[in-house]
Amino acid sequence: MDPELKREIMIDNYSNPFHKETKDEKDYIKENGNNVSCIDDINLYIKIDGDIIVDAYFDGDACAISTSSTSIMLKNIIGKNITEVKNYITNFQNMVYEKDYDKNVLGKALVYDEIYKQESRKTCATLPYTALSKIIDKK
Repeated sequence: MDPELKREIMIDNYSNPFHKETKDEKDYIKENGNNVSCIDDINLYIKIDGDIIVDAYFDGDACAISTSSTSIMLKNIIGKNITEVKNYITNFQNMVYEKDYDKNVLGKALVYDEIYKQESRKTCATLPYTALSKIIDKK
């Protein structure tokens, strides 16, 4: 992916994040994701019906990488079943940690395909994925 396009996607998802809102909804599973070494502190809310993620949103404060990563992740998981979401999480984490991964699964999350070059940013990019994994484990 072209570096300028990557930057544009990240900035757009930071400036206008998908489903970043504050609301008091029932039937959502909540998990906090935070990074003790910086300001990243998000709450992830996931609504699961049967085996399908039917809705999701987040709130909190985070850097551009964490915010945009959360935004992109939510766009990619709503409407998918738990098996598909687990596969998505695994492929994203494999990409960040320089293991084999399927590019076709990740969509716009591919903008982080070189985040491994900035060791301190790996935690920022994977923060929402860690929270999502905890939610799935609770389910």
